[in-house]
Amino acid sequence: MPVPPDRKENHSVTFPEIDAAAQTPAGQTRLKRHLADQAIAYATAARWAEAAETNRRLIELSPDSESENRLAKALWELGELGAAREHYQKALAIDPTNRIAERNIDRLKVLLVEAGEKTVPARPGSKAPVSIFVEETGKTGFAHLTNLARSGELAQVNPGDAVELIPEGNRLIAHSNGVRIGIVEPRVAARLLKLMAEGNKYLAGVTSLGDKDVRIIIREVFQDPRNYGKVSFPTAAKSTDLRPYTKGTLLREDEDLEDDLEDDVEDEGIEDIGHVLPPEETTDEAFVEETDELEEP
Repeated sequence: MPVPPDRKENHSVTFPEIDAAAQTPAGQTRLKRHLADQAIAYATAARWAEAAETNRRLIELSPDSESENRLAKALWELGELGAAREHYQKALAIDPTNRIAERNIDRLKVLLVEAGEKTVPARPGSKAPVSIFVEETGKTGFAHLTNLARSGELAQVNPGDAVELIPEGNRLIAHSNGVRIGIVEPRVAARLLKLMAEGNKYLAGVTSLGDKDVRIIIREVFQDPRNYGKVSFPTAAKSTDLRPYTKGTLLREDEDLEDDLEDDVEDEGIEDIGHVLPPEETTDEAFVEETDELEEP
């Protein structure tokens, strides 16, 4: 992935000699490819102002739905909800089958009522490491959140955002962007709270949001020796559909996330297969009580 150029003092993006090369069709194609890669690199680094400006440059050259979606995403992260909706609408006008634009327009309809045209920009460092979205059997699982925050408070929470899990009695509270966004569903929380109390550590990230639905992925990042032989998620799901921010969007926000999932056989072993999981909930079987046999070293 290309490395974004050094940040200028005025935070502007410049395109020196490559502009001259765009005078021919072949040169314009190369320029668009360069700018698209640059826009993705900026977004991956959470440099949203530069990402927005680079996507605007792309749209000036030749409007396309992917650039419009990326620009809308950057504007949303900058707190410009009204402008983000406009560009999602432009993406949908270019490509009426664009599910990313369609779903985000629906979500923004609610958020604009609750939060207004502008809201607080995303906090620096709010994105979760891409590594936590990679499937690793037994170490990753999904959960819905209950008792969600108000829509206005969820306005700056987006797919890919980091989630902090905080035990609170018999509940596991989810925070993102400095906001308490909900409570991890009880069937998932009960198992994880027990493992966390015995020393396990977890990272989490948002995989999808709807009007009344937030789903997160949870990844075990440290297993305490006391929990040897206990897997955090005995049954995990497989899919190749979701991936980190690409030329389509940051996490293909909600696109084709309803594909069928296959259940792994419990305790087949830990294997990093290099896929990123969709935001489907882990099956109930993943959270049944362990037998005494599992608790033995």
